[in-house]
Amino acid sequence: MNEASKRPITRKSLTALGKFMRFLVENAYSFTVAVMGLVHATLAVIFLFADVMELVQFNIVSVIIYVFCFILCRSGHILPVYASIILEVTIYSVVSTYYVGLRCGTYCFLFSIIPIIIYFGSSLFKGSQRLGVVIMLILNFLMFAVLYVSFFEAAPVYNVPRGIMLVLVILSAFAMVFSTMFYNAMYIFSSENQVNILEKKNRQLSAVAHEDALTSILNRRGFLPLVRDLMEEPGNHFSIAFCDLDDFKRINDSYGHEAGDEVLKHVATMIKRELPGSDICRWGGEEFVILLNGCDMLTAKGQVERLRKSIESNPTSFFGKNIFVTTTIGLEENKDIYSIPEDIIKVADARMYYGKQHGKNILITEDNE
Repeated sequence: MNEASKRPITRKSLTALGKFMRFLVENAYSFTVAVMGLVHATLAVIFLFADVMELVQFNIVSVIIYVFCFILCRSGHILPVYASIILEVTIYSVVSTYYVGLRCGTYCFLFSIIPIIIYFGSSLFKGSQRLGVVIMLILNFLMFAVLYVSFFEAAPVYNVPRGIMLVLVILSAFAMVFSTMFYNAMYIFSSENQVNILEKKNRQLSAVAHEDALTSILNRRGFLPLVRDLMEEPGNHFSIAFCDLDDFKRINDSYGHEAGDEVLKHVATMIKRELPGSDICRWGGEEFVILLNGCDMLTAKGQVERLRKSIESNPTSFFGKNIFVTTTIGLEENKDIYSIPEDIIKVADARMYYGKQHGKNILITEDNE
């Protein structure tokens, strides 16, 4: 299999993993109580083989508790679930250590809920309320210390077989390690996902700040820096076209403002089509400014004249009506005498205004007295 054929599989795998992790993050509480219930069901079976009936009964009750917790999760009552997990695991650690002793390692379940306390506590509590999470962590450690000291030399009620003891130690250690790894992975993925969401929103906000909402082309804020960047590098050739739609008020008065909006969008589309690669700005109202990068006056003149004719001959269709519009355009080439974008745009605007006063629907490329 060649390298090219491997890449789609890798992307698919990453996409599937991302979807799976997103599913876990969105259903973290339900997944947690389901796993906890499964663990206690497994412990009930283990203690049944060890003939420790008190712990069999305790784990059956725990399974029932987690069934109710699952129902609460699905109905959105999370705080009681959070409290139930902490209390149940704490009580189980004490009771199981009393019956089978420290050597079975069941006290390690106290450590397995530390990531749960932190992960869920950080989402449930905000601000100063998170002090409660710190207090629960401290109490968790104190419980471990008291438990360990109290039963360090105490004989257990039941001496379970060595094999059962080994299984319990491995299961307790696995629960502790798995919990730490799993909730760290969930936290990392959730944090990265939040960062991606924020970056996407920032890009959208940036686009909104630099684009015209109606025509989806640049506004002044997005357009002027492009021209400024070109002017700061010596030797860049470009021209600026300033376009103004003729008698646009008549269109609004005759057909309504919705029709006027359609005309503006239609003209913006034609500019994109006739001048591909150019940067286009809705300067304001019915005015458009076009940056023709790499074009001297002669080249730009031919392209902009073609655009003027295209706008003239391609009406906007609006509810079965064809609305014709023309545009007057002023054109200027970048020169050393200009230091800021507004200097060039002002000249192109003045030429456009001259065209308005002398017949409209015309391209003006030089100053006139």
